[in-house]
Order: sequence, then C-alpha cells, then structure tokens
Amino acid sequence: MSSLGMTHQIGALSGTPIPIDTGNTGGDPTAMLSAASVWKSPMSNLKCRVQNSDIVDKQSPPMSPCRSPILGATRPDLSVACQAFATALEEPATETPTTVYREVRAQDKGQGVPVYVMMPLDSVTMNNSVNRRKAMNASLQALKSAGVEGVMMDVWWGLVERDAPGAYNWGGYTELLEMAKKHGLKVQAVMSFHQCGGNVGDSVSIPLPKWAGEEIDKDPNLAYTDQWGRRNYEYLSLGCDTLPVLKGRTPVQCYADFMRAFRDNFKHLLGDTIVEIQVGMGPAGELRYPSYPEQNGTWKFPGIGAFQCYDKYMLSSLQAAADAAGKPEWGSTGPTDAGEYNNWPEDTPFFKKEGGGWNSPYGEFFLSWYSQMLLDHGERILTSAKSIFENTGVKISVKVAGIHWHYGTRSHAPELTAGYYNTRFRDGYVPIAQMLARHDAVFNFTCIEMRDHEQPQDALCAPEKLVRQVALATQKAQVPLAGENALPRYDDYAHEQIFQAASLDIDGDTEDREMCAFTYLRMNPHLFQADNWRRFVAFVKKMKEGKGAHKCWEQVEREAEHFVHVTQPLVQEAAVALMP
Repeated sequence: MSSLGMTHQIGALSGTPIPIDTGNTGGDPTAMLSAASVWKSPMSNLKCRVQNSDIVDKQSPPMSPCRSPILGATRPDLSVACQAFATALEEPATETPTTVYREVRAQDKGQGVPVYVMMPLDSVTMNNSVNRRKAMNASLQALKSAGVEGVMMDVWWGLVERDAPGAYNWGGYTELLEMAKKHGLKVQAVMSFHQCGGNVGDSVSIPLPKWAGEEIDKDPNLAYTDQWGRRNYEYLSLGCDTLPVLKGRTPVQCYADFMRAFRDNFKHLLGDTIVEIQVGMGPAGELRYPSYPEQNGTWKFPGIGAFQCYDKYMLSSLQAAADAAGKPEWGSTGPTDAGEYNNWPEDTPFFKKEGGGWNSPYGEFFLSWYSQMLLDHGERILTSAKSIFENTGVKISVKVAGIHWHYGTRSHAPELTAGYYNTRFRDGYVPIAQMLARHDAVFNFTCIEMRDHEQPQDALCAPEKLVRQVALATQKAQVPLAGENALPRYDDYAHEQIFQAASLDIDGDTEDREMCAFTYLRMNPHLFQADNWRRFVAFVKKMKEGKGAHKCWEQVEREAEHFVHVTQPLVQEAAVALMP
C-alpha cells in the first residue's frame, strides 16, 4: 500500500532493489450525470500557505544522499530465522503454550504515536485461507511483544466478492482477525477496492472481481483512460460512480454493500480489535487518479504522469461543466499539450513555468473540474462509510499519495495529473483535508520517511516541504493526521525522520499535537533480521513515548535491548517462516 511508483527514488539507499507494494487497475455522450459532476467554481481564497522562498525553479546544488547502512550478514541464530515463510506454506497453526512478554508502553495515555505494521499483500490466499499460518502467528506475537499497537491488512474486494455480486467469502480474514485478537493486536482494515499486481515488485496478483471485469470487457469506458486511449484497470473510473453499470448496481453501491457486509460479519470485533477502516478511493488504495502507472513501463519516476479523463463518462461530465461555465468549446477534451507520462514540466506547453496553460483561465477551469471530481468521489464513498460504521467505535481514514517530485516547480505537474490542484500559488491539500473533516475521517499521508536531499536534485523533489504543507492543511481543517513510509527503510536515519515528522513541530509550534498513528511498511523477513529488528524495537519505543520524552536515540536503543532479547525466540521463528 505504499505510494505507487516511488520505489525508484531512493532505491540506491540500501543497495538492493526495493519492491513496490501496490497494484494497478486499468462511451457515449448521453451518459447520465450526477449533480455532483458539474464543475464548481474554485475557491479563490485558497492560496498556498507554504510558499517557501527556498524552493526555486533552478536546480538545487547536488548533495550526497545519506545511505542506509548495508545490511550485514545475519547473525547465525537469526539466519535460521530468516527462512520460514518458505517452509511454513499452508502449515496448520500449532498452538504453543502462551508466554507472557512485557510490552513497551507509552508513559501516559494520549502521549506518543502508536505504531502499526503493514501485513504482507498476500496474507490471505486466492483460496481464501491464511497464507503461512505458522509464520503469521509467530510474526504477530513478536510484533506485540515489541510494543507494536497493531497491524494493517488489505481486505481485497477481488478476493472476498470474487465470483458473484453479493457473494462474500470472508474465509481467510475471519481467521486472520481472530489471530490478531488472540495476540492483543489492533487492526487497521483497508477496504481495498483496487487491483493488486501488474507493477514491478508486486508479490501477488489480485484483480478486480471477475464479474466486474466482465462488465469492463463489455464497456471499456468503465476503466480510466488517457488521451491516447490506453485503459487502466487498477480501479473503476470515478466517472461512472453513480451509474448502475455493475450488473444493476453503481460502483459506489458496490463499495457500500461490501463495507456493510464487512461490518455485519465482524461486528463483534469492531471498536475493540478492528479500530480503523481505511476506505480505498483509487489506485493503491489512494484518493487519486492512476496518473503514473508503472505497468508495462508506461511511467517511470520522475515523469509528470498524464491526465485520466478520457473515458466517455468523464468526458460527458467535462462537457456538462464547460457548458455550465459558458465555455462549451472547453468540454470536448482535456489538455492536448500536457506532454506524455515521462516528460518533465518544462517539456510541455501546459506545465511550463512561463505562460503555461495551467495558469490560464482554461487551465483553472479544467484543473478545478478535474480535482473537484476527485473530491466528489471521496464525498460519495465517505458518506456511505460514515453511515455504515457509525456508532461502531472505529475510525475512518483515507490515504493521500505523497507526490513530491517536481514539487519545487511552479505548476507541480505530477500532483495536478493525479488530481491534487496544488501549485505554487494554490493550496490543493486544504480542500482535501476539509472534505475529510466533514466526515470525521483521518488524513493518512505517505512519504513521511523521506528527506529532500536524498532525492534527485534535478527533479526538484521536496518530500519534507510537502509533508509540512499537508501538516499545516490538516491543522487548519482540524483533521487528524496519520502517516506511512512510502518505501521500506530499516535505518536509524529514516526512523529519526519519521519521528520528527510525526511530532508535527511546524513553524516553532509547541502545541501538544502529534500524528494520531504511524503505519510501518512492512512485515517481511528483512524486518526480523537482527540489526533491523533491534533498530525497529527502539523506534517503536521512542514513537510511543512521544516527543515529550527527550531521550536520545542511543539511550532508547539501550533501553530497548531488553525487549530485543525477550522477543528473540519469536523473531527467529518469524524470520525463518517469512523467507520466500
């Protein structure tokens, strides 16, 4: 569930390829329109509050990235431990005597940031059973013993409702959730309405439900489409959100029915074990368009991506918006001068800094419509989600992608193609935060572990400045902010960056505000290697103690050694079981 396509940015940090943990999906002008589809006037008072004078349109001086330490040889006792995801395939869970382990606890309630860990993408098999039960059991017990608050798991639409509309098979999830409950772990359940697979490094392929795929085959316009006619099957086009195109149901009705069935099936766990429902809104589960698809090499970092509004339903909405604005000539197509997926902003007439179309009346109209369609999509699904999970004790969250490349340019082209109307002169994250606030939802943001100087300087990447802008937007909208790392990192340098970002110390603000949660990418054999595990346990301890603890990393690591020692038998078992 990490942000799609950010694996190439700091792949050199560990000296090894880093897998991408997300998946890809893939009319006539009389298509029906919902009232929400008509363009709404932009809010003229939304000026960017984060106009840093140090972000310039010229190349920054080159700086050497701080590289992660190369992973040394695994200690002999843990080398055994780093093979078990292979030998434990489909082994029945063996009940072992329960051992009581001390946990790292926060000093006071309300202080610190609880840490969750993402589970493997293939935790539930295509046969709807738990994958590698023995490894899963040992891993969850080790995480709990290290003070982890809980886990995040994808609940795949393409698995649960695979064969027929309304026929839900919760098989593997029932067992997995009971396993989490047994170990005292809380769960962030992700309603994953997107496809997994098709990207470099994806460990599993889970398409959309078969019956939904059949409807797309009949009407390819149900898939997002670019100006060259390429279809994207990662997630159904939001242009058909309110149309009964899925065997009599609208996509939003399908999502709502799925969430309602989940609620009814697991009502005994809601609010106690299941504490958060993250609602999938697009590719990789993120509220965005699939503007930078890596499948078949279509997009490569740090390309600007491409607008995804050329299916007949989106074009019909665009024409209606143009007619309503008194500019019917603007409705027949999206921008035709916005370049291709792998261009840079200055390569294109639309995104260039001087005289670019993005900063023209037409550009303002189009980008307002395009971004508003995404906000309306979020509103529709959140309205259902809030109603379904009301009074169950769970939080609802939405993930927003950390698109930090070309952030230092005026147009912010990659954010615009993804549907975030954020430029040098306009704050695109305040409207998103305000929309989430209306539904009491948590704003979940990625790329928390990244530093500006680690990124390619010529692409004007600025993840730290982007995280700061998002933190300010959530503060303004009074919406809780949670975080994730976009790429696997096991080094103290990344951990320190996460801790600083989670502290939400912005503009010298000493207000007692921190992220409400942080989700760590991801449970795998590398996490359980000796040095990585030692650093991870210290990281969890420091996060839980919070910014008021005032302890240096060395002191925290010394204190964490006890928990590293205590969890060693479990870690050995888990690491062995998780090896492919």
